[in-house]
Amino acid sequence: MKSTASLGAVPGARASLDEADLRAAERLTKVYEKMTQQLGRVIIGQNEVLKQVLIALFCQGHCILEGVPGLAKTLMISSIAQLLSLTFKRIQFTPDLMPSDITGTEILEEEEGTGRRRMRFVKGPLFGNIILGDEINRTPPKTQAALLQAMQEFKVTTAGTDFPLEKPFLVLGTQNPIEQEGT
Repeated sequence: MKSTASLGAVPGARASLDEADLRAAERLTKVYEKMTQQLGRVIIGQNEVLKQVLIALFCQGHCILEGVPGLAKTLMISSIAQLLSLTFKRIQFTPDLMPSDITGTEILEEEEGTGRRRMRFVKGPLFGNIILGDEINRTPPKTQAALLQAMQEFKVTTAGTDFPLEKPFLVLGTQNPIEQEGT
């Protein structure tokens, strides 16, 4: 299984570390080691991929995991969410998936008694902390665009209204190798 992390680093930027930064880096290292140890009990033989996914999480980036079915991609991501007590959502991307299927949609609601009608937004599966987008390469461009907006801007726009996404927000997309056409 291969992984690609988007870390959002600024090329050429200089970093200067003060004492607080060094302490934060030491704490992060300890957290990383504890998480790796805990997850290593569940995920066997995927140390490099696990490392890349955790780096993306710590850097508020996103990942694409490429591999044949059965390499514990879903188990890895759901285990990370469980370990951190974060909400985990899985989206199966298909050729007929619409943007509103992942972002959410507005519905017309009628109040009992008064009969008054109003629009109410029902959140889609993007409103979680850790999102597993299974086979993201299979979905239409409009749905990919909705996913990319959420990944870049940490918000979803529906009917001209922006809905912020809760942080941390991490999208891990999976895709099968080119030889494998879907599962």
